Amino acid sequence: MRATDIIMKKRGIKWQNLEPLNRKEIEFIVNSYVRGEIPEYQISAWLMAVYFNGMTFEETAVLTDVMLHSGKVMDLSGLEGPFVDKHSTGGVGDKLSLPLAPIVAANGIKVPMMSGRALGHTGGTLDKLEAVTGYRTNLTETEFRSFIEKTGFAMTGQTKELVPADRLLYAMRDVTATVESVPLITSSILSKKVAEGSEALVFDVKCGKGAFMKTLDDAEALAVSLVGTAKAMGKKARALITNMNEPLGTMAGNFLEIEETIDILKGQGPADSTELTLQLAAHMLILGGKAKTEEEGLVLAKEAVSSGKALELFMKNIELQGGNPKTLMAEYKTRRSKFFEELKAEKDGFIESINAFEVGMAGVNLGVGRNKTTDPVCPDAGVEILKHKGDPVKKGDLIMRVYGKDSASVSASIPLLKNAVAYSDKAPQKDKLIFKIIRQEDL
Repeated sequence: MRATDIIMKKRGIKWQNLEPLNRKEIEFIVNSYVRGEIPEYQISAWLMAVYFNGMTFEETAVLTDVMLHSGKVMDLSGLEGPFVDKHSTGGVGDKLSLPLAPIVAANGIKVPMMSGRALGHTGGTLDKLEAVTGYRTNLTETEFRSFIEKTGFAMTGQTKELVPADRLLYAMRDVTATVESVPLITSSILSKKVAEGSEALVFDVKCGKGAFMKTLDDAEALAVSLVGTAKAMGKKARALITNMNEPLGTMAGNFLEIEETIDILKGQGPADSTELTLQLAAHMLILGGKAKTEEEGLVLAKEAVSSGKALELFMKNIELQGGNPKTLMAEYKTRRSKFFEELKAEKDGFIESINAFEVGMAGVNLGVGRNKTTDPVCPDAGVEILKHKGDPVKKGDLIMRVYGKDSASVSASIPLLKNAVAYSDKAPQKDKLIFKIIRQEDL
């Protein structure tokens, strides 16, 4: 078998119909690259062919499976399931994994959550968790299993042994302008999620100015690919396409988002982040067999919050993974960077919009996120958003509190945040929080 023949088959010939690659061809090209047996220029050509010609659900499922088995797979045998996880495609102020896991776990579902770090304008779950003093995300497989058994969920990062093909292929996609390929995004996401031991998955596919998928058509294409490929792999899945035109909730930062997580689990969180957390929980409960309908799932999710059980599990996880719940609650609402400015309304009227991408990029300057993977983050940096779309304002009203890693970062971020805020004379219509739901039975 030759890499050139596989590239030609995926590239196609103008007067011939494309034939899908078979398992042996996909195994050959991926595994040969991981072993260093084919050069980078050939894998680059193959990635570009996939970018332009796409893949069927079946091809993408095979690619995902091959990537999955390029390294270790978490062994959760012996633990009682069901195992259900959620994946977000990334946004600004998107802390939903943090309250979601204990809410779902409180209803008897195991949530093996392998998460990532901030990159570009989007936040990272691991960075938020590590803002909690002492919290560890580099768990061994034994710890991961043990913590899931004790609290129903655990939070860890990807190890070098898990899905090495994804790490290598992603690096190559980054430098060959093929990151946006839907089947390649799908295989990257699914290979990691299946490697952690999930049997069912709910995808939160962000759409809008602060998302990687800017249009509903692009977001729907990714959502359909994720759900269809999971189905081809024998996994239950569904996707919610959700609004990321504006930051989610009131906090965009690392420790700030831990605070909002606690608020949500207390039943005192912002309306949008609370509603979306509960909606995602309801769908996870359906896939885990604990609820038959979305309405029933919502009732169970709300009960986990109102009873205090979800917050109790969250604090237990904090303790298990190296943090101190008493220290966390002592810092709650008081821990802030000393480098600080206020952003005030420039005119009377209404907030027409707050651009999530601009807020996210300001966050990168402040120290919330990264431009490259080696950049450090500042746990106490971020933006507290006090006014939202549709709110009336008077000139001089406080709109945001801005916290940075140093005074220069705050000064550099203020113009971006001013530019993020648009005003209008009339109250704008509020947007939907959930644009569309993609279910396997509809594909």
